[in-house]
Amino acid sequence: MTFDRRIKIAPSILSADFADFGREIRAIEDQGADWVHVDVMDGHFVPNLTFGPPAVKAFRKHVKTFMDVHLMIAPVDPFIEAYAEAGADLITAHVEAGPHIHRTLQAIRATGKKAGVALNPGTPAEAIEHVLDLADLVCVMTVNPGFGGQKFIDMTGKVRKLRQMIGDRPVHIEIDGGVDPVTAPLLVAAGADVLVAGSAVFRGGSVANPEAYGDNIRAIRQAAEGALVGA
Repeated sequence: MTFDRRIKIAPSILSADFADFGREIRAIEDQGADWVHVDVMDGHFVPNLTFGPPAVKAFRKHVKTFMDVHLMIAPVDPFIEAYAEAGADLITAHVEAGPHIHRTLQAIRATGKKAGVALNPGTPAEAIEHVLDLADLVCVMTVNPGFGGQKFIDMTGKVRKLRQMIGDRPVHIEIDGGVDPVTAPLLVAAGADVLVAGSAVFRGGSVANPEAYGDNIRAIRQAAEGALVGA
């Protein structure tokens, strides 16, 4: 993946039809998704339980773009290799999930995958200041992790701070939680370039009506890019 700061829409398949993941993934890609976002939850670090490595390996067969795997699990280090082998292109771990985020990012990079670090709403940008040189992406949670469809928590100040801290490093700023055509331009204006959206992409559509996914993706993208034009 060549680095660039063009806006990327990464639908979260947590909002897809769980009985039809293959066709759902193909539908969102055909309708303009740039990345496919996979939320991995363990029922311990966050209050929900989702996808193990075998499920991610099954998803991989259908993903033609870029598979962005967000590990909301603790401990995280013992599972990095399994998710890498399952086919993740980028693996994101939470700074809050363990005492050694530097080691965790090293471990992700050692698998040959891109490395991301995520920050919960209550965690300041400064928590990752000393690991930015090991990161390919910083994920800013704009909801408390664990469930889709939550109300947006305004983290634009944190995003602006991170954009300043990152400087000219080739590091993406990703937003996860409550992204829609209203919040997207605020986040992009602050410095974000990867937008994870679940319910805002899948709402009103299905594999039988994928055009609705495309309409939703275009609405988010146009709103986000409008913030850049006005900058």
